[in-house]
Amino acid sequence: MDASSAFQDSLPMSSDALLAQLDDWGLSYVLHEHVPLRTVEESKSVEHALVVPGEKALRLKNLYLRDRKKRNYLVSLQQDREIDLKELGAELGIGGLSFGSADRLIEFLGVRPGAVTPLAMINGAPKDVRFFMDAAAQEADTIYMHPLVNDRTVALSRADLMTFFAKIGITPEFI
Repeated sequence: MDASSAFQDSLPMSSDALLAQLDDWGLSYVLHEHVPLRTVEESKSVEHALVVPGEKALRLKNLYLRDRKKRNYLVSLQQDREIDLKELGAELGIGGLSFGSADRLIEFLGVRPGAVTPLAMINGAPKDVRFFMDAAAQEADTIYMHPLVNDRTVALSRADLMTFFAKIGITPEFI
């Protein structure tokens, strides 16, 4: 199975259910459907069709990580930021960071590789996944991310994304 909406019904929460929840909470978003995007490079190939010219937008890359003690982390950073796991771990005060497996990703965040997103914290919060977000999000007008599948992108205002986090009971740790 891939991370596209064709297989969303096999997820703990489908993309459609997430979008319905956003609607129920009165959160505004723009939904874009596109070919499955698995990497930042692939995302850049369609971003011209998504981003509004002149908008202060943040496009993310997302890392599901674990430490030596098997604690889980989701780190969402500006898509062009260079990442060194050892340096990131030092910045966060967490030793022994490594990428989590695909099995743990589905268990703790309810998504497949290629669809990791801050919105997966709707599944991760109850499982004590710790969430870090790029401080650039505090300055962005709009933040672009997958809604649990990689053939859709939602554009959420910063305020609506922060409301989403409040609704699921988390406060992002900005880095």
